[in-house]
Amino acid sequence: MADRRTFNVVILGLGFLFIFTAFTTCGNVEQTVVKSLENGTFSGSGYHSLGIIYGVFSFSNLLAPTVVAVIGAKMTMFMSGLLYSGYIAVFIIPSLWAFYLTSVLIGVGAALLWTAQGHFLVENSEASTINRNTGMFWALLQCSMLFGNLYIYFDWNGRTEISDRSRKNIFLSLLVASVLGTLSFLVLRKSHHEEEMLSEEEGQSLLSTRMMYKHRANTALQDAKSEFKTILQLLKAKTILLLSPCMAYSGLELSFYSGVYGTCIGATTQFGEAAKGLIGMSGIVVGIGEIVGGGLFGLLCKNNRFRRTSVVFLGMVVHFVAFYLIFLNLPDDAPVVFNTTTQKKPYLTPSVSIALLCSFLLGLGDSCFNTQLYSILGRVYAEQSTPAFAIFKFIQSVFAAVAFFYSGYLLLMWQLLLMIILGFTGTLCFFVVERMQNFSVDLQEY
Repeated sequence: MADRRTFNVVILGLGFLFIFTAFTTCGNVEQTVVKSLENGTFSGSGYHSLGIIYGVFSFSNLLAPTVVAVIGAKMTMFMSGLLYSGYIAVFIIPSLWAFYLTSVLIGVGAALLWTAQGHFLVENSEASTINRNTGMFWALLQCSMLFGNLYIYFDWNGRTEISDRSRKNIFLSLLVASVLGTLSFLVLRKSHHEEEMLSEEEGQSLLSTRMMYKHRANTALQDAKSEFKTILQLLKAKTILLLSPCMAYSGLELSFYSGVYGTCIGATTQFGEAAKGLIGMSGIVVGIGEIVGGGLFGLLCKNNRFRRTSVVFLGMVVHFVAFYLIFLNLPDDAPVVFNTTTQKKPYLTPSVSIALLCSFLLGLGDSCFNTQLYSILGRVYAEQSTPAFAIFKFIQSVFAAVAFFYSGYLLLMWQLLLMIILGFTGTLCFFVVERMQNFSVDLQEY
């Protein structure tokens, strides 16, 4: 039994590794690819596409648990993987209507995929193995930022323009990776719980099977209604209201490091022929920062003396240093230029070393905020973890969507200033929540 569950967790992680190798690489280079299209009729925006994805994702999370309960986690993940593959395929032969349609569909698919992943991971874990299994899964997932971006670096290094042939080769490779990840879900074995359900259903007539699915759907709908009421109640809770600025900030910086920063590097005139290749290298270094941060803070926070507030404060400082260096190192018009490279000159002569250092700091800081938000929500809402995490993903996704929509219009300076204001406010509010929780614990002990 243990071997089967471990097998399922490893296959689950590998499936996500392949799918998100394709998707995170696509998100990192999307705006640059759209700008380079040799097609006068295509007027799409990579920023707008990513904004649509995160916007639809935020609202689709409300319906996803019902779908997973009715058709099962395995089939839900397979169907979601097909939607991801469809989005990647659009870049091979770009079409404006398909580009935005698949943006909507992948937003729905993302909500289904992540809900099913959580359900499947819990189903294949016990209290003694959940931490190990979660660690295995996230280690495999974070590696997805490395491989696709490495391909981009080697393929684009020395190019000033992205040819149609190069684009097609890249996205064909990413499509193959996404399809492999999707197909791997079919290899997942049934859990012991599912086998028990199937054995009970053996010998039943088709009619009773239909009734079973109808009953399962009705139960899922009732659970969804109950959870939605809980979400509405939690939205009024003081703790959630105080954590909201921090959650919102995680959405802004998510959009910045995953889609905007790479585009800025690729548009910087002073990097010359190395600029396009540096997009891939930046994505790799962000991934390394995420992996280092996730591993480091996962270990440190097992020590009760190392408080969550220390990690969040470190994340704020790391991000603010990165924002200041980016402000000095990159041209102010880097996010907004479309058909040309940058025209403005930054305060410093753009340095590749500083640009990549900032990539690492962005990944490291992101892991600081996310690990501690998950940690404090898991502690405060141990009995209501599902709706609490749903609120977190909702707020984060809404603000990521908003950020992607303004990224093509606001100069770099104003985007960085917005993140600094919200990051500082979010950190202060996180400190207040942590102090409230410590005070509550002290009162209980007294």
